[in-house]
Amino acid sequence: MIKFRTERLILREWHNSDYPIFARINADPDVMRYFPAILSEEESNANADIISALIEKRNWGFWAVEIPDIAPFIGFVGLHVPLVTLPFSPCVEIGWRLDKKFWGYGYATEAANFALKYGFAELNLDEIVSFTSEKNLPSQAVMNRLGMRFDDDGFEHPSVPVGSPLRKHVLYRISQEDWRTGLDS
Repeated sequence: MIKFRTERLILREWHNSDYPIFARINADPDVMRYFPAILSEEESNANADIISALIEKRNWGFWAVEIPDIAPFIGFVGLHVPLVTLPFSPCVEIGWRLDKKFWGYGYATEAANFALKYGFAELNLDEIVSFTSEKNLPSQAVMNRLGMRFDDDGFEHPSVPVGSPLRKHVLYRISQEDWRTGLDS
């Protein structure tokens, strides 16, 4: 069973009981504001199935996040190999999606710091990237707190419809070397 602890969180494999909460999160217009659309329950469940299967296959991925004794599931944080070809593929990305009730407490940053450590110390990755709509300033703030560097070569995300104001994405990167240097400072 996959289960990791940070100071306040547990990152783990997905449980069937996570699916209804994930569907509610994915149906929230505020949470999905920087995605092309909210997800139906069926779409959300299919997404969770893919995420869960990838963790089972690799032993890592977008882990389910819980707050012990407070919330059994608040969303996901972790590492992922994008399923679409991007201008900087192949790559491993770090990403997150949390229930808005848990925004503003540093949970995304705390869990993402663990994911970076796992990616560099356990998987020995050379680099981890993160990307989002150029309009998604809250996620960009997390990327900055993680010590990631803005890559000025933005890109048009191929999964976002042409003409959408969300199609233009920004890219952030962190190398293993820069991550290790950040630990020393």
